Amino acid sequence: MNALAATSRNFKQAAKLLGLDSKLEKSLLIPFREIKVECTIPKDDGTLASYVGFRVQHDNARGPMKGGIRYHHEVDPDEVNALAQLMTWKTAVANIPYGGAKGGIGCSPGELSISELERLTRVFTQKIHDLIGIHTDVPAPDMGTNSQTMAWILDEYSKFHGYSPAVVTGKPVDLGGSLGRDAATGRGVLFATEALLAEHGKGIAGQRFVIQGFGNVGSWAAQLISEAGGKIVAISDVTGAVKNVNGLDIAQLVKHSAENKGIKGFSGGDAIDPNSLLTEDCDVLLPAALGGVINKDNANDIKAKYIIEAANHPTDPEADEILSKKGVLILPDILANSGGVTVSYFEWVQNIQGFMWDEEKVNAELRTYMTRAFGDVKAMCRSHNCDLRMGAFTLGVNRVARATVLRGWEA
Repeated sequence: MNALAATSRNFKQAAKLLGLDSKLEKSLLIPFREIKVECTIPKDDGTLASYVGFRVQHDNARGPMKGGIRYHHEVDPDEVNALAQLMTWKTAVANIPYGGAKGGIGCSPGELSISELERLTRVFTQKIHDLIGIHTDVPAPDMGTNSQTMAWILDEYSKFHGYSPAVVTGKPVDLGGSLGRDAATGRGVLFATEALLAEHGKGIAGQRFVIQGFGNVGSWAAQLISEAGGKIVAISDVTGAVKNVNGLDIAQLVKHSAENKGIKGFSGGDAIDPNSLLTEDCDVLLPAALGGVINKDNANDIKAKYIIEAANHPTDPEADEILSKKGVLILPDILANSGGVTVSYFEWVQNIQGFMWDEEKVNAELRTYMTRAFGDVKAMCRSHNCDLRMGAFTLGVNRVARATVLRGWEA
């Protein structure tokens, strides 16, 4: 099942639990706007290359649309639509005043030079600048993009609209970015995991973790979990996977990864097949890479008691059913990885106020938002007698539906 079909299925289940009017349900599912643009740039060798860029603006009932821009060769309309819809529910679960959007360009960023990436980003911004904005749609980094990408978007957008730091989040701190933003998604994963484990009388310390993905989210989650006393027994990235039943030295692994552009060859553990990582023995599994990695083919072999979805849509609905029968508790992505968009909201607020918060305030506010969101999801679970995924979806969908009706939607 592809990402869009799976996301829409979860939405429809939530709508049924909430008893939504069928016309309202259909209205909430259809994106506000879909944008597709051609981005032609000169390559460094003088040849021309064309790339297709997308921006799907899903919903703005609760505020400006919000979501990342990813550069990846597999970017396609269905994926962008699914991720935009997930952002709508995610911002509602976090209870921040945003809607949902997502964007991307079908390219392989590792094969492009810095100057080519800059030209591509600027051309994409030229094509969409009149459809994004501080109170309209606020992009952010995602897979294959970073704070430098956001700086280019800010600069290009500002040529048309005047200096507008709040038009993107995830910027460099020197251009109005927020302290604590780099670690925000990983730190949010830590706070969400703490909240889930506390429900079962446990803490981070002493739990065995397996993490798939060692990019921004996975590496920060690993560092923070390790600092909190968690034992990380296996990690993978695109270069390979490493295991140490006594716990990996995360500080050394971060250093090795930075020096060698990946974790392959790390001497502090045994190399294992990355394809077996998800089924390694552990207490808590954190998929922090691509979507759809937990499916009906491997769900039966997963040994973790808890799954924290640090990635977007890592678990297929078929796998959900298998894991539920096994008693595995899954903290869904629209709650577990909402730390990034929450601190993006803090960054946007700081830009509008023209006042920078210190990092302690950012982290304290993030803990408050993540803990409150977990409590709100649990309340919906009790009200609708459902699991955590449906608790999160009913919470998010209900908030968006209420805002839609209050703003004057007519059946």
